[in-house]
Amino acid sequence: MSVLLEFAMSPMDKGESLSQYVARSMDIIDSSGLAYQFTPMGTILEGEWDEVMEVVSKCYKRMSEDCRRVSCGIKIDARKDVNSRLSKKMKKVESILDRELVK
Repeated sequence: MSVLLEFAMSPMDKGESLSQYVARSMDIIDSSGLAYQFTPMGTILEGEWDEVMEVVSKCYKRMSEDCRRVSCGIKIDARKDVNSRLSKKMKKVESILDRELVK
């Protein structure tokens, strides 16, 4: 089953600037081999259920090594009959609008 999983994870006990913690998670995500899209508000992963959950788990374990409190929000879209949705979903909407949306 193909899964799109969007998540945002951050420590709640490290102040306002959290880029160094996000960077640690992005290193794990980038090394996973899964398709992903990094955004200012979170990251979208595409893969099989166990694959995407394993990445989220690794990010949590790494963050919890030196963070006492971690917040994580997750949205999941699981679908049996389609793959490569990370790019296809955006391209479909762009084709309907007849213009590119990513600037």
